[in-house]
Amino acid sequence: MMKKQQIAAQLYTLRDFLKTEPEIAESLKKVKAIGYDAVQISGMGPIAEEKLAAICADLGLDICATHEGGQMIVEEPERVIERLDKLNCKYTAYPWPHIIPATRAEAVDLAHRINASAEKLAAAGKVLCYHNHDIEFMRMEDGALILDLFYDNAPALQGEIDTFWVQAGGQNPSCWVRKLSGRMPLLHLKDYGIHERQRAMFPIGSGNLDWKSIIAEGEAAGVEYFIVEQDVCLKDPFESLADSFRYLVKNFVK
Repeated sequence: MMKKQQIAAQLYTLRDFLKTEPEIAESLKKVKAIGYDAVQISGMGPIAEEKLAAICADLGLDICATHEGGQMIVEEPERVIERLDKLNCKYTAYPWPHIIPATRAEAVDLAHRINASAEKLAAAGKVLCYHNHDIEFMRMEDGALILDLFYDNAPALQGEIDTFWVQAGGQNPSCWVRKLSGRMPLLHLKDYGIHERQRAMFPIGSGNLDWKSIIAEGEAAGVEYFIVEQDVCLKDPFESLADSFRYLVKNFVK
């Protein structure tokens, strides 16, 4: 079964409350008070890595992963490694394609470049994952999905599947978690529902995704961190994170 310490909060959810160092410290206290033991670093204002690591350590928050810019990951992987070292963090993820492939050849080329960075990170004891949105479910001229081309042509790359965006791309989240079994240390949990006749993001358990199946597949696939994220919240983001945490603990933590 999932352990409580495996549940993490993606701080991008709280980006409007992370613009200054005092705001970052206060927001992290609130995250810990909700019950989270781990966080993924993303979407925050300027703060030295050493200071951020110290704040998290004092609160008992594990920095389980970061998101770094796609261009920096591809062009300056050494900077990514240095930042992860300062944060005492093993995992990072490529969060958005800084080049949108228009053809199969372009997708394969980008995959090879990402793979080269993944290999450099691996040599330094780090792990590069890929965070999908819906755009990676576009089909190329031969019918291949961009996301399949990325994983098929970047063997050193690991996964960070995002459940909402898989659903938004017309695919099945549980199937994609199973597909990357053994290759996906990070899983982004984000519920999918309808609000005012438009697709919307919801706290876990209050949308339409099959969480019993998703979590079971994640556990079977060897996911290390189940990371709660909500890019856009229909209410206070801290309340949204709390709702998700309570649902996961009640239903999946023993």
